[in-house]
Amino acid sequence: MSEQITNYDESNIKTLDWKEHIRLRPGMYIGKLGDGSSPDDGIYILIKEVLDNSIDEYMMGHGKNINIRLENNYVTVQDFGRGIPLGKLADVASRMNTGAKYDSKAFKKSVGLNGVGIKAVNALSSDFIIKSVRDGNARVIEFNAGNIISDHTESGVGEKNGTTVSFLADESIFGPYTYNNEYIESMIKNYTYLNTGLVIKFNGTSYTSKNGLLDLLNDTLTEEPLYPPIHLTGKDIEIALTHGTGYNESYYSFVNGQHTTQGGTHQTAFREAIVKTLREFFKKDYDASDIRTSIIAAISIKIEEPVFESQTKTKLGSKDMSPGGNVSVRNYVIDFLKEHLDNFLHKNPSTAEIINKKIQEAEKDRKAISGIQKKAREFAKKASLHNKKLRDCRIHLNSKNDRAEETTLFITEGDSASGSITKSRDVNTQAVFSLRGKPLNTYGLTKKIIYQNEEFNLLQAALDIEEDMDNLRYNRVVIATDADVDGMHIRLLMITFFLQFFPDIIRRGHLYILQTPLFRVRNKKETLYCYSEEEKTKAIDKLKNNVEITRFKGLGEISPDEFKGFIGENIRLDRVRLTNEDYIHDLLEFYMGDNSTERQDFIIENLRLVEDLVEEDFV
Repeated sequence: MSEQITNYDESNIKTLDWKEHIRLRPGMYIGKLGDGSSPDDGIYILIKEVLDNSIDEYMMGHGKNINIRLENNYVTVQDFGRGIPLGKLADVASRMNTGAKYDSKAFKKSVGLNGVGIKAVNALSSDFIIKSVRDGNARVIEFNAGNIISDHTESGVGEKNGTTVSFLADESIFGPYTYNNEYIESMIKNYTYLNTGLVIKFNGTSYTSKNGLLDLLNDTLTEEPLYPPIHLTGKDIEIALTHGTGYNESYYSFVNGQHTTQGGTHQTAFREAIVKTLREFFKKDYDASDIRTSIIAAISIKIEEPVFESQTKTKLGSKDMSPGGNVSVRNYVIDFLKEHLDNFLHKNPSTAEIINKKIQEAEKDRKAISGIQKKAREFAKKASLHNKKLRDCRIHLNSKNDRAEETTLFITEGDSASGSITKSRDVNTQAVFSLRGKPLNTYGLTKKIIYQNEEFNLLQAALDIEEDMDNLRYNRVVIATDADVDGMHIRLLMITFFLQFFPDIIRRGHLYILQTPLFRVRNKKETLYCYSEEEKTKAIDKLKNNVEITRFKGLGEISPDEFKGFIGENIRLDRVRLTNEDYIHDLLEFYMGDNSTERQDFIIENLRLVEDLVEEDFV
C-alpha cells in the first residue's frame, strides 16, 4: 500500500464565498472559457446572461428597445424596462440566490431562473458596473472581480427607467480573447425572431423581426426550399418548417427565448409529432426517417419554470409545461402540430403534394441503398476492430453522457502527417483518421457513394453520424492538410463531402481547418513559429542575429515534439461557416461542378485584382 502523505482533518475543509467559487469553477456557470473563436465560448455566455434579463423585461411588457455596445472588449447592455429596485441592486448583482425570477407573478415565463447568471458575469469581470434608473432616481455600483469598488445614488436624473450593465471579462480567468461580431449578431437575431417587435441595436445597427420564426428560416436557409416555409403559431408555441434537398434533419429550438442548441424534450416531441401528423394525413405508414429526411424546422415554446440540464441552458429537461401541471411538453407539441399542420395541409393541397412526393423519393432512395448500407455497416463494424485509418481517443462522453467538449478528430492526408499528429496528440481526447491520397469529388453524387467508397464509409462510421447527427462522437472535426496546392484541394474535397451529405456538421459549428506554421525562425536562444509571411518578417526583426529560417512544406516535416505545441493549448483553428448567403447547391456547382471555364475566368480575374492591390501598396 502507498504511504499516507496527507492528513485529512478540519483544516482541509474550506468554505468559499460566492465570487471565489465562481472564479475557481467558472465552467459550472458559463461552460467552457475559450478565446472567442467559438460561439459557445464563455465570453458570449456572459453577454447572453446580461441580455437575458433585459429580454425578460421585454417579455413582461416593459421596454421594446435594447442597446448593446462593444468597444475594446468592453460590453455594455442597456434596456429601458422597469429598472431593478434600487435598494436591491447590490443584492441582485452580488448575492447568490437573489432575484425576481423566484416570483412567478413578476416573471411568469422567464429565461433566467436561479439568480446566478448576472453574479457569474460580475465575478468573472475585472470591471463590472450596474446602473438602475427608476422614476428620476438612479443607483450605480462598480465591482472588480465581484468586490464592490464604489456605490452611489443620484436623484433628479433625466434618464428613462431601465438597467445598464457594463463589463470587461477578466483576462486572468479567460486569457487573451477577441469577440467575433458575427456570433453576437447571430445571438441578437435569435432574440428578435423570438420576440417580434423587439428592437436590439448593436454598435449602431438595429435588428428586429416582424414574422418571428418564419424570418429565422428565411434568413438562415442555405438552399432553396421545396416549398415556402409553413408558419404556425399558438399560445406559448410557434413552429416554422419546410423541406430542403439534402439528407439530414436540421432544427432550431428555443425555450422562453433561450436557444437550446442541444435540443431537449420539446425538440424530441416535434420530431415525433411531425411523423404522427404526416402519417395520419397521408394515411400511410411511412418510415420516420423518410418523413424527416431534409426537414428544416424551428420550434419555440414558453413554459413556466423550465428545467435545463445545465446553467448554460442548452438542453431542455422539463417534461411538463408548468410545475405540477397536467399537460406534458410532449403532448402539448404533438396536439398542436396535429391540429394546425393538418389544417394547413388540407387548405394547401399543393404543398401537401410536394411533401408527399418528397417522402416517397426519400423512401425510394433508402430502399435502393438498403442492401449496400447493410453490407457497408458490416464492413465498417468489422474494420473498426482493426481499422488502421482511425486511431481513436479514449474519451468520448462526459459524466452526463454528452459529447465531451474537448474531443477532436483530425482528418489527415498520408502516413507521414497522420504519424506526426498521432505521436504528439492527447490520446484521451484527440483521434486521427488517415486519408489515402485525394478523396473522391462527391458533388452531384447520391448517398449511395458513401457506402460504396471505403474511405467515406469508414469516416462516417468513425463519426457515427449515419443515423443521427446528435450521435457525432467528436465535438471538433478538423481537416489537417498541407498548406500547398494538393493540401488545399483535399480540404475542398472534404468540405464538399460534408456540404453534400452532412451540412449540419458545418451549421452546428463542428468542422474546422487546422492552421499549421509555414515557417520556423530561430537562433541559438529562441525559436518562433510563423503562420504567415508577415509573422515571419516580425520574427526575423525580433531575433535579428544568426537567424535560421525553415519553410515547412508539409505536416510530415514537423517533428512530433514540435507538433505537440500546435495541436495542444496553442492550437489555431479556422471554423468552416455557412451563412444565409451561402447557398449550398450554388457553392458546390460553381466550385466543384463541370464549369471549368467559368472557374478559370474567376481565378484569373481575382489574380488581377490581387496584383492591382499589391501594386497600390507599393505605390
